[in-house]
Amino acid sequence: MSELRFVDVCAGAGGLALGLEHAGFEPVLLLDRKPVTCDTLRTNRPGWQVLEADLLDFAPTRYQETYDVDLLSAGLPRVRSSATVARVGTEAELRLLEATVYLVHAVRPRALLVENVPGLVNAPEFEPIRDFIRKELDHLGYRFRWFVLNAADFGVPQDRRQGVLVALRERYFDAFHPPEPTVRRHVSVGRALRRSMTLGGWRDADRWAAQALAVAPTLVGGSDGRGGADLGPTGTKRAWARMGVDGGTVADDVPGPDFVWAPETGRHGMVRITTEQAALLQGFPSDWAFAGSKTARYRQIGHASPPPVGRALGLAIRAALGESATSVADYTSAP
Repeated sequence: MSELRFVDVCAGAGGLALGLEHAGFEPVLLLDRKPVTCDTLRTNRPGWQVLEADLLDFAPTRYQETYDVDLLSAGLPRVRSSATVARVGTEAELRLLEATVYLVHAVRPRALLVENVPGLVNAPEFEPIRDFIRKELDHLGYRFRWFVLNAADFGVPQDRRQGVLVALRERYFDAFHPPEPTVRRHVSVGRALRRSMTLGGWRDADRWAAQALAVAPTLVGGSDGRGGADLGPTGTKRAWARMGVDGGTVADDVPGPDFVWAPETGRHGMVRITTEQAALLQGFPSDWAFAGSKTARYRQIGHASPPPVGRALGLAIRAALGESATSVADYTSAP
């Protein structure tokens, strides 16, 4: 099986690139503007070419190995929800989406993959950007499809809906089919984290895991200018509390043998998850290391695209391009 080449922009901590690697793709260039995420990529894959640069300033003429790749992928910063699309910041996020589409003009990949929020697929507020994308891709001779996937359907222990755009050159498009779920039963938080909860000698780990039967709420990384790490807004914290987890902070270590789990007493009686455990809930393998402070690590994790979803999308695109995937190793985040 030959490896297909791809360029990944706004690569972040490498979730999408890692999934594509497991689908038999080899990156020729990964681009991200944040030093800490570039450190994460270089730490885990020293052989990858990582460029610390803003997508808006990227000149592919200086990196001609990016031309005519099989795939251009982008796990772009999340645009705001449809209710907040007019707020400050959304314009910058939409500019990155436009820049990715303009990059297709130069790179001319066989396929394009963009992952973002579900609202991009059909929310009326995003009709102008969808119309822009349609016109540009039509002009370049690509056909495309928008759809929504839930990471939980691919073995990720998290309810995470993702809006996806896949575009392919005309001759490949009819062979493309969005990936089908890879698991029959969703992986619960308890199942995903039980083993890691025992590592500090916590005696209540099994009791806690037995009642944590739901998938995790969507992890969010938050804004770079916003406080420390926590597990999300008020509604998300309530969902965590129903599983006996304090969502108001992220722990430095797993609980020790003396920790008494008594969620009925309030936050001090709830268990907290670590950044390493958050990464498991995002579908990263346990040996994927994140650079930076605790807050920086958690933000990278929360902003990442789950690798198992990237793998499923990569396999679907690979099949459409007429490339066999029979020898691609199985990859799952389930314990």
